[in-house]
Amino acid sequence: MQTITRRTAFGAEFDVPDGYLNTASIGIPPVAVAEAVAGAVSDWRTGAAAAPDFDEPVAQARAAFADLVGVAPGRVTIGSAASPLVGLVAGSLPAGTRVLVQEGEFTSLSWPFAAQAGRGVTVTECTADELGARAGEFDVVAVSVVQSADGRIADLDALRAAQAVGTRVVLDATQSLGWHDADISWADAVVAAAYKWLLSPRGAAWMALAPDLEPVPLHANWYAGAERWSSVYGLPLDLAADARALDTSPAWYCHVGAAAALPWLAGLDRTAVRAHCAGLAEAFRTGLGMEPTGSAIVSVRRPDALERLGAAGVAAAGRAGAARLSFHLYNTEADVSRALDALT
Repeated sequence: MQTITRRTAFGAEFDVPDGYLNTASIGIPPVAVAEAVAGAVSDWRTGAAAAPDFDEPVAQARAAFADLVGVAPGRVTIGSAASPLVGLVAGSLPAGTRVLVQEGEFTSLSWPFAAQAGRGVTVTECTADELGARAGEFDVVAVSVVQSADGRIADLDALRAAQAVGTRVVLDATQSLGWHDADISWADAVVAAAYKWLLSPRGAAWMALAPDLEPVPLHANWYAGAERWSSVYGLPLDLAADARALDTSPAWYCHVGAAAALPWLAGLDRTAVRAHCAGLAEAFRTGLGMEPTGSAIVSVRRPDALERLGAAGVAAAGRAGAARLSFHLYNTEADVSRALDALT
């Protein structure tokens, strides 16, 4: 039976099961975030909510995401998940575009490009070690800042060098934003989903776009209108002048949670956050005799690792044939010790 402990981390309270090392699958929200969502659901239940009430939470979460990435809010569009947002970029590529991805990349990033094969878009895979050196040979390179399967961190300097010679760079920051302190503001597109390291409900995602990258608004809808509450009927098409033109109608309660979580995350000392999260992961690696990587995600390739962790009450995930553990703000050295005891 799980033991739930009220923990305080970086000024927020969390109700966290002891041994919860599975943020890379589902992040646990601060208590205040969960309470904000519960309050919004209560208003819905009692008929106290009105649709325009949710405009402000959407705007707050958008602005905080922009802050986390390092761009202006007008460059950020909203969606429900990462893949439909990536699909906007992929669906707008010219016929014959050459795309490079890493072998074993999370499919929400690679498949939207592969689905454009009928228009002559080609997708080439290469190893992680080759990606940076080869990126300049392609029109687009799409890669996760931190890999979902094993926590490997992308060589952002090499990707930025490729961009300097004309390659468009699309980054998936779903497994990095919220703990990994790195400059990604220069990328042509940065996408992230809410429900992992950003500690928000599933059903919200964002994408930051370079000023000169203007995907076709394939999902044009009333919410993307220049004056959204005046664009619910009829023509002509009158979309917003910035990245909001690509918005899809938001899942309200998800954005209520995000509006509570993201501004708090954006206001934290990001160097301290990374030191905490990656530091716990490095302590775990050291205990297993593994080499340091600087990542908050650890992949353990032992045949019985996932079973032993589960028996010890450690929540982890099975990914790509390995046990994946992930360390976030609310984790402690006690979680590291529990996982090490299970495996040693």
